[in-house]
Amino acid sequence: MENDAKCQKLFYEKYLPYALRISYRYVHSFDNAALAANDAFVKIFKNFQKFEIRDHNHVETMLLAWIKRIVINASIDFMGRENLVTANGKPHNENGEYLKVNNSGENKLVYKELVELVRKLSPAYKVVFNLYVIDGYTHQEIANMLGISVGTSKSNLSKARAFLQKYLIKDDKGNVLCFT
Repeated sequence: MENDAKCQKLFYEKYLPYALRISYRYVHSFDNAALAANDAFVKIFKNFQKFEIRDHNHVETMLLAWIKRIVINASIDFMGRENLVTANGKPHNENGEYLKVNNSGENKLVYKELVELVRKLSPAYKVVFNLYVIDGYTHQEIANMLGISVGTSKSNLSKARAFLQKYLIKDDKGNVLCFT
């Protein structure tokens, strides 16, 4: 695939939406997500021969996991190049604006609203939160990826959670009623 432009184009068109969704969680805008995703595809095309198929029954799953890891790393690299992340960044927006909440019987959070709340985190907190909570990396793996200490990773996650909890209003049973 390295020298086959038509094959690369088809691959890119098929997996670009997936890459954009991942990258968007780490960078602040769609434009930055697109740039980081494009960086990832350059790496994917240059290193496609390194992709190993260990289980022929799960090729697509393995490919998606490989793409995901490259996109996450490319997004983190992009943030570093663009100075979008600092180890001890302050939360971006603490203006207390109200967000809409799904008032269904179970008071479930609407995904879009939760994503919007996570996007209010500082870049440093958001990256650690996404890597740990969403993508399932350990603090050691996060520390290695970001070039920070394990303690900083744990601290940033704790601060991210505290920031998010500050925006949740709960009833006496602990059910989330709304965002503040």
